[in-house]
Amino acid sequence: MSGSEEETYSIMFSSLRHPARRKILRMLSERTLTFSNMLDELAIPSSHLTYHLENLGELVIKEDDGKYKLSSFGNASVAMMKSAEEVPDAQSNRFAALPLRWKSLYAAFIIAIVLFSGFAYVQYASLNSLSIDYGNLKADYGNIKTLNKQLLSWSPSTNQAMTIIKDVIQIDVSKYQATLESNTAGIRTDFGGIIEEVFKYSLDNSQSSFELTLRFRNGHFSMFQLNQLEGYPNYPPIYTQQQPTDALQAARALIQRYKSVMNDTYIDEAAQLLATASDTSGDQTLGNTKLRISTLGADAEARLMYTANGTDFEAKSLYVSFQNQIVKIFSDDWFLFKVGSTQVNISKDQAVLAAKNAAKAFSWSANGTQVTNFQIMDNPVSVVFYPFSRTDPLTLYPYWYVTLYLDKTYPGGVSDITVGVWADTGNIENIKAGVQPAP
Repeated sequence: MSGSEEETYSIMFSSLRHPARRKILRMLSERTLTFSNMLDELAIPSSHLTYHLENLGELVIKEDDGKYKLSSFGNASVAMMKSAEEVPDAQSNRFAALPLRWKSLYAAFIIAIVLFSGFAYVQYASLNSLSIDYGNLKADYGNIKTLNKQLLSWSPSTNQAMTIIKDVIQIDVSKYQATLESNTAGIRTDFGGIIEEVFKYSLDNSQSSFELTLRFRNGHFSMFQLNQLEGYPNYPPIYTQQQPTDALQAARALIQRYKSVMNDTYIDEAAQLLATASDTSGDQTLGNTKLRISTLGADAEARLMYTANGTDFEAKSLYVSFQNQIVKIFSDDWFLFKVGSTQVNISKDQAVLAAKNAAKAFSWSANGTQVTNFQIMDNPVSVVFYPFSRTDPLTLYPYWYVTLYLDKTYPGGVSDITVGVWADTGNIENIKAGVQPAP
């Protein structure tokens, strides 16, 4: 039993010993009373009534309207009084004839029963209140969850997201239970502070379940991705129109649909290039757009990238990935990136030579020791051309990634050195030690 309950029971016992307090409890068991009402019935000074009410403590509750009523412990006290007072006269006489020791035991027994009843009542009331509170909280949670999904569905990009799903990808959402599961937005500091918003939808029916992710950057569509959670591979998405099985035809139809819902001029040239492309072998170019398609069985990729002066900017591109002839990924970051320079003044061989010269003065720390004595092999050398941002994270410049391999694994697990070389200026952007992956 807690200290507060022991204090309440102590107040109960002391109250029952005083006739004025017993009378107050009886009066309040019949009806609620104001301070003035009790003064009139008790005919005692107001200071005495105040004293008695203070000593009744938690047995009496004062309501907001100024009236007093019994608490649960007050009701238990009255019940104990009535049980003692309503004993028949014969029983009272027999009780009076009992030895003092038996009277004490009997009284203790009665008090224990009353206390147990009061405690049981309090516990029942508490559990009942908790049950009601739990039901209310559960209902509130359901309402909040529903309202949250409604609020998410009112995001400005929601209409664009459904347009991509229904009109560009051509998924028949009427055949599914479609739910907007989440909508998150944040600032991409690595992309110069653009606002990136990501939607996640679930599409469910009796045969399959899909998760759709759509990304928007500064309010412009950037990516669609489909993940099949159930039903794969026998239950592909249900489309409003039959989809081509040929990758080139499928990409051509998709970009044409995308062009019809967007106002970007660069899509026009991409659609024209796809319309004239005759096969899927080799790169094909129209103006500043280059098409590159690769196929492997039922899987295929199509990338339409910006190109100028023989320099391809893959980051600035439209991209479609097919898996089992289904659109798995469709992305557009052409609108996001700018081109700072298309001049490639440093050839591949020159980039390798610049990287090796830079590596001669390079060192790294391993276990507190600087490693400088290492041997670079002439071959193999990995060189990748991939335009990269320089100062503005959204402006691309020609760039060489050169990987120089060492003759062995050196302290710190280093087996190669990577060097970044700007292809327009020949300047070294960065150099770092490559760590061999753990087996």
